[in-house]
Amino acid sequence: MRRIAFFLCICFCSLQLGFAQVSEIGLCVGGSFYLGELNPSGMFAKLQPAAGAMYRYNFNPRWAFKSTVLFGSLEASDAETNGNDPRGLSFRSPISELAAMVELNFLKLYNEPGKNFFTPYLFGGVSVFSFNPQAKYKDKWYDLQPLGTEGQGLEGYDKDRYSLTGIALPFGMGFRFNFLYYYSIGFEWGMRKTFTDYLDDVSTTYVDHIKLNTERSPIVEYFSDPAHQDAGREYHEEGTARGNAQTTDWYSFANLTFSFKFNYNQGCGYMSKASSHKSARKH
Repeated sequence: MRRIAFFLCICFCSLQLGFAQVSEIGLCVGGSFYLGELNPSGMFAKLQPAAGAMYRYNFNPRWAFKSTVLFGSLEASDAETNGNDPRGLSFRSPISELAAMVELNFLKLYNEPGKNFFTPYLFGGVSVFSFNPQAKYKDKWYDLQPLGTEGQGLEGYDKDRYSLTGIALPFGMGFRFNFLYYYSIGFEWGMRKTFTDYLDDVSTTYVDHIKLNTERSPIVEYFSDPAHQDAGREYHEEGTARGNAQTTDWYSFANLTFSFKFNYNQGCGYMSKASSHKSARKH
């Protein structure tokens, strides 16, 4: 057992030394927003603060692998984005994401003096994310998923409530600069294609408000159709569209990035100081 543990330790250390030749770690700071039933087309509407960390492995001056952990929030309201819509719906939700992506640099990127230090790039990959839509009633915030505002769990409706975790496809573009051998700074913006329509807790049709009141609670009745109390409108009829189940929701991160490189490898366009000194002495 000790021999196996020692062997695994040696392998791990070797991998770490290899990765250090072309690896970088960094921070991301920016914003997040959402597109869906409560914000159909407002890019950067209700932009919320976001932050996280990143790891990048540079295969060569063109290609890199990147992993990020990002935290932000999403927010939207009919009153602001759908002024003519009588639903009166609104929500907020934290959003957390773990992503793995591949980057393609438009230009070959180097850290060596006299070589290109700037490039735009494209990225794409896959991510796992979590969310939790909430809404406010009388100065108190409620988690919406357990309430079943579209009848989830009632007879004649979906038996199960939607999941608060999902898979997304992140893709986008950015640009970055290398400077002072060890550092890189940049900006990137990416959209996330999800496979859920419930980031905002809005997707299908209205439920009979009396059924929600009697079989659930007046709170659930309110969150299902808040326009009745907030604006004095008639309740929406059961079965009329509350959302559009044929589409899915999106979210986005736009971030400034700052990273630190461990070392450089000439084969990948990253030169260590020791290597550069040796090269200088030869000349």
